Amino acid sequence: MTQPSNNQASHFWRLSAEALSAQLGCSLHGLSAAAADERLDRFGPNTDAPPRIEGAARAILRRLLEPLSLILLVAGIISMLTGDEIGGLIIVLILALSIGLDTIQEGHAVRAAEILRRSVALKAEVSRDGAFVDIDVERVVPGDLLRVRAGDIIPADTLILESTAFTAGEAALTGEPYPVQKRAGPCAGPDDTSNALFRGAVAQTGEAIALVVRTGRDTVFGAAASALAEAQAPSPFERDLREFGLVIARATLALVLVVLTIRVVFGRPVLDSLLFAVALAVGLTPELLPMITTVTLSRGALRMAGRKVIVKRLAAIHDLGAMTVLCTDKTGTLTSAEITLARSLDAAGKDDARAARLGAIAASLGGDRGALDAALVAGRPEACQGWTLAGRQAFDFSRRLGSVLATGPEGARLIVKGAPEAVLELCAMDQRSREAAMARVHALATKGLRTVAIASRAWSGALREVETDDETDLVFEGLCAFADPPKPTAAAAIARLAAGGVRLKILSGDDPVVVKRLAALVGLNAERVLSGADIAELSDEALAVQVRSADAFGRLAPDQKSRIVKALQAGGEVVGFLGDGINDAPALKAADVGLSVDGATGVAQAAADMILLASDLEVVADGVEEGRRTFANILKYVRMGASSNFGNMLSMAAASIALPFLPMLPTQILLNNLLYDLSELGIPFDRVSAQATVKPQVWSMSRLVRFAAIMGPLSSVFDFLTFGALLYLFKASPDEFRTAWFVESMATQILVIFVIRTYGRPWHNWPDPVLAASSLIALFAAIALPFTPLGTWFGFVAPPPIMMAGIALLVVVYLACAELLKPFAIRTGPTG
Repeated sequence: MTQPSNNQASHFWRLSAEALSAQLGCSLHGLSAAAADERLDRFGPNTDAPPRIEGAARAILRRLLEPLSLILLVAGIISMLTGDEIGGLIIVLILALSIGLDTIQEGHAVRAAEILRRSVALKAEVSRDGAFVDIDVERVVPGDLLRVRAGDIIPADTLILESTAFTAGEAALTGEPYPVQKRAGPCAGPDDTSNALFRGAVAQTGEAIALVVRTGRDTVFGAAASALAEAQAPSPFERDLREFGLVIARATLALVLVVLTIRVVFGRPVLDSLLFAVALAVGLTPELLPMITTVTLSRGALRMAGRKVIVKRLAAIHDLGAMTVLCTDKTGTLTSAEITLARSLDAAGKDDARAARLGAIAASLGGDRGALDAALVAGRPEACQGWTLAGRQAFDFSRRLGSVLATGPEGARLIVKGAPEAVLELCAMDQRSREAAMARVHALATKGLRTVAIASRAWSGALREVETDDETDLVFEGLCAFADPPKPTAAAAIARLAAGGVRLKILSGDDPVVVKRLAALVGLNAERVLSGADIAELSDEALAVQVRSADAFGRLAPDQKSRIVKALQAGGEVVGFLGDGINDAPALKAADVGLSVDGATGVAQAAADMILLASDLEVVADGVEEGRRTFANILKYVRMGASSNFGNMLSMAAASIALPFLPMLPTQILLNNLLYDLSELGIPFDRVSAQATVKPQVWSMSRLVRFAAIMGPLSSVFDFLTFGALLYLFKASPDEFRTAWFVESMATQILVIFVIRTYGRPWHNWPDPVLAASSLIALFAAIALPFTPLGTWFGFVAPPPIMMAGIALLVVVYLACAELLKPFAIRTGPTG
């Protein structure tokens, strides 16, 4: 499909109708049916880019090829081939469950594009062969002459040729809550689009004739659909998990090859060496990580649902906890999107209720009832009592005012309301007073307030319909100022997020002046507001520098919001985006975690990873804390493997080379691994200390390596002390050696969770009963097994009491040393 070039049509509202029609190769009177068909073949249908659909088989295969998944699959198959059918089957089933859940969770981007396509008008009224006819919206082409009326959804990007009292609601596209007046004629500036209509906007009043310029994917609306159809980039959690899997794969392969090679070189039996190396590989594999991750994230999703957050993508819970910057739209998130009467001023600029009272009478009796009229009536609901309508002149968009003749407690009175500059011209006042009034209008605008002027005069003579000539010699009553105020909880929630290491930035399609005022009200840096025009002049590299210091952005196009998100990501930030409009969809897709609200447009909800049931930043702050708690529990499992499991496997590999017998039989290693995994089933239910949720939680491989470099060797040191005690102090036989070390290995691996699960002293932060039960039951089974008949089947013997006492002493000293070294292994920081 070809369309007019970007240079020709990207800012089409800056061109005259004649110049634009020349570029489009059409007249200003519509197309013939034959010409329209030819253009439909050339430009393509007025639809969006088809979504990329990934079949279930391809989605499963993609996940199966992840490093951690391959490790688990190979470990499971090898376990079954070497005699541990049950253990291998468990590993494979866990992997299948994890991949299945992830596959079901995915696909919301495809659904988002479908919702986007269904949300626009199904029919459009265009001129064909000299007459207006209704056609399917897909058949609208550049060059068509389009007629839109109140209530219509605009089907394409167009230039207005004629209009009558026409306004459009563009909140879903620009974030601006006020209806926008649209009219024909040249634009007032490069950012003035009052002569253009954009696909997805809603006609609110009047009627317009417009020339279609862009259709389908080239419209602002279509760009959002194209963004949603693109493949989803891996989230931070998915990238971290992949990196962790690669590290584990390299460590496992290296250890297995070294052990197998050295044992064969030293003349040990090849089959025994192979089985032992395979058992080591299984022992090193964190086979429960997918299940621990899925269960922990699922429990986090349930808890977040209790906090009014619906999670659509489980991995987004971690990403929310890792978030360092939250970008948010203004309307409906920081503000209530409900226009309210903020102030009523008299002619001298002092607060006085009379202007609002007269304005409410005019709004109630005038019948216009736009957003500002509704705010006037809501602000002074009692104003109309005792007043009746005698005549009126409807609001005229060309004159930008309207009037009513009402009778009431003050007798008959003509009340005029409208744009300040229009109303002031009709008032009996000198130029100096008029300029002073306009200065107050501009001062209110800098505070983000929109104003309406009110004027009146006593009516003499018979009651009748109002004519234009009657609107003279008016008395300027004052100004009514309106606001889309910030939510009462916004400032406190922003401060709470900031205290937790999350910076907030406003990305709005509204006027930069309004955005600047709002930023100041909610406690953000309002010294500098970058506009869409500023962004357009910056390269990606320059934008990445500018976004570090700017907290507020105004008059942004949808693609500029996503550019800002990507610029922040390029600077190493984990970015969340909160929005509720069509214009927010590309940024929601580009962000590491997309957040929308209940009541948002369907496309915004579909593009988001989470939906807030309450449109409040306090809910986001709650979700951030929950995401950090969830990740903290996942990190406990990883740290356990890094501290004791890896250390024990390393010790076993060294012992297998140094000792004349295997330090543990392959079946004993697999049993050790199974009991160890069972002990960790309670991790998803564990409590999390407040310190773990203070800062963003990022899965840092360097920090994990540092943790393993300290805690892993500590575990190995005590393993070697155990070896020495068993060989030289207790003169243990091979079976006694294996049994005693099995017990010591299980005790150190299981009990260390109570040390590393918390930042402070373990006795100051007790574990959840579920974790305590799963750990202690598995430990009891490991200690009791050698004294049961089943222990004989595994090659265990009952060790003498003095040997068990020595093992217990070593375990206690190990735990004490782990507690002492823990502060060095877990430093306070983003992950610590």
